[in-house]
Amino acid sequence: MSQLDHATSAQASSAPPGTDLETPPRATATLAVTSAATAVALMTYTAPMVTLPDTAAALHTPLSAQAWLLNGTPLGLAALLLVAGSLADDYGRRRIFLSGTVALGITTALGALATSTWLFTLARVAQGAASAAILASSLGLLVHAFPTARGRLHATGVWGAFVSGGIALGPLLAGAIAQTLNWRIAYAVLGAAALLVALLGTRALTESRASRGGRPDLAGAFTFGLALVALVAALTLGRDGWLRPSVGLLLTAFVVLTTAFVFVEHRTRTPMIDLSLLRHRRFLASSASGLFTGLAVIGLFSFLPALLQQTLGLSALDTAWLFLLWSGLSFGVALQVRRLAGRVSPRHQLALGFALHAAGVLTMLGALDAGSWTRLLPGFLVSGVGSGLLNAALPLVAVESVPATRAAMGSGAQQTFRYIGSCAGVALTIAIVTSTGGLAHGADIAIAVSAGLALVAGASVLALRDRA
Repeated sequence: MSQLDHATSAQASSAPPGTDLETPPRATATLAVTSAATAVALMTYTAPMVTLPDTAAALHTPLSAQAWLLNGTPLGLAALLLVAGSLADDYGRRRIFLSGTVALGITTALGALATSTWLFTLARVAQGAASAAILASSLGLLVHAFPTARGRLHATGVWGAFVSGGIALGPLLAGAIAQTLNWRIAYAVLGAAALLVALLGTRALTESRASRGGRPDLAGAFTFGLALVALVAALTLGRDGWLRPSVGLLLTAFVVLTTAFVFVEHRTRTPMIDLSLLRHRRFLASSASGLFTGLAVIGLFSFLPALLQQTLGLSALDTAWLFLLWSGLSFGVALQVRRLAGRVSPRHQLALGFALHAAGVLTMLGALDAGSWTRLLPGFLVSGVGSGLLNAALPLVAVESVPATRAAMGSGAQQTFRYIGSCAGVALTIAIVTSTGGLAHGADIAIAVSAGLALVAGASVLALRDRA
């Protein structure tokens, strides 16, 4: 047993009941299993990016509804990340993690059997809900397994790199299988991978929790989930006219349900999220970073692969290889960024990551109109470095923005904002691209909007520094 394990065991034996230290964890095994599950979850999330044209054709999905094919998983993630984080802290992170991994395997396989747009979307929402359990509990397990600041820096860096790795491998796997076999087979393979990780997790993980007592915040989860559904539906339907009565009703429902959620959170003894944290600049910076990462980065790059196929005539596999320049470089940078510890703060890493994303995507302007995929390469490379910095810094900022015993909740809160931004970003990108006269011209406007949002995000992160 290592010195770290001895130290953790000693802390556990002296800790009072209900604290976060209960059983000495196997740190390396915990990091390996949580990182693998996170990669599979992100592979499932990004798989439709390069198979969207084939999937839409098979399911007879019109262009105006294709946002649902991409937004199902982030919608499930955003709706349940907060409640998953709270459940993980209260009822056991290992338990929630394993439940989510098994559910991801089953729901991903069901997605392969879908025969209509709505059945596929429902399967994707369920995949997002399962992924929420994985992502929210993973960081809680890691904080418990790596109690020192140095160990936590290493663990969150590796975990963040596997976020990038999953984003990189998902489109590549889906594109390769779709080109040689069928896009449905990709989901069957990913479902089997999730079940395999769940099996490994039953042996590798030890339980931890930070129980507050009380019941799960089901009312908060219900109102928050419905609010997000209303928002995403409004953004998706808004493409056909923002002044339509249905869009106005959905936006009104979003405001009403959000107000109800705030009311519920103030009254419950065990809220999904401690709203008092919104008074702390560090938590606000973490939440804003997650929101703008989804809105500016994920929103654009979720639809860009399908856009390349439609405008440049690239195949799914060719698009996946091109996409790998961005996501693969992001993975490599996220793995190495821990070497910046002590020299560059996570907050400055986030600001630099947003700035590099903006600079990178601006170099892509005019590339689609010129019909040149080679003009995209500098932008993919520069933005990939920026994405790697974001993925490495985001999990560390998330766990540092809340008390250690609420790490899963902090992770869930940040990632909730991230996938709210993703849902809105995908819907916004598709609306801009398809409503401005031509796909190439619309792509340039969407790129400019993404860059502007990233610059706003970088400035916000720098402004929300802790007061001395």
